[in-house]
Amino acid sequence: MKHPPKLTRKLVLEDPQREVDGAGGFIETWLALGTLWAEVTPLSGRLAGDSLSLQKYRITLRAAPEGFASRPRPDQRFRDSNRLYRIDAVAESDPDTRYLTCFAVEEVSG
Repeated sequence: MKHPPKLTRKLVLEDPQREVDGAGGFIETWLALGTLWAEVTPLSGRLAGDSLSLQKYRITLRAAPEGFASRPRPDQRFRDSNRLYRIDAVAESDPDTRYLTCFAVEEVSG
């Protein structure tokens, strides 16, 4: 990493929760775990059907140790107001492990 990332976007890390729906199934809800500052960089996008487009992003943020609630996981998502970014993968982005890179997808209905 040549220059430190510009952590200017305030994102809420959310974790999926399963709740019983009373009819033998489950409802998925999302629990906010905290706010993280990040750099959000668009990558590629594509159409996924008539009314849905998928935009990929690289989201860089300060690293947190494995097992900490503030370290994103692939089953979680980021929320930026009404925008949602589903986390597909998380990797350490520099040799000193100061930053994490999350590869995420935003689904946009149109």
